[in-house]
Amino acid sequence: MGADRLDGGWWPQSRDLAVELADLVDHFPSQCGHIVRALFSPPDWDPAPRQVPVAGRYVKVGSFPRDDTHLIDLKTSDRTVLHVLVVPPSFSDDQGAEALLAAATPGNSHTAGDLLSVVAEHRDIDPADHWEDDGGHWWGEGRSAPSFRAGAAAGER
Repeated sequence: MGADRLDGGWWPQSRDLAVELADLVDHFPSQCGHIVRALFSPPDWDPAPRQVPVAGRYVKVGSFPRDDTHLIDLKTSDRTVLHVLVVPPSFSDDQGAEALLAAATPGNSHTAGDLLSVVAEHRDIDPADHWEDDGGHWWGEGRSAPSFRAGAAAGER
């Protein structure tokens, strides 16, 4: 965590940071610590509060002034900072899956903006055969990436 340019990706369903961050924090793996602070790129979100209520506590929220990096930096209770790609909610299912896969690929060297530009330019991307030379899918052949999105189990977005 924190060693590569991107530590992973996040595909929120809306531009409402308070709602989306609360959902992310609620589903964040406990073995990674608790998210205590989030720094975000303002163009990705509607106006955001300075704190977000989550499970009996608050997460401090701030932004990078004049920033358009498509990142959210998540600071955990063990002081780890994760650099996470924010996938636009408007991306298609294939584009979103591709962006998440690329962001989670160990050793990736793409900036979030560059990665999103490439994915946006190639609307016919098939995440099943792109990035395969980087170790394959961790979730196994013939399965789709796990999702906490509402309706994901039914194949909806």
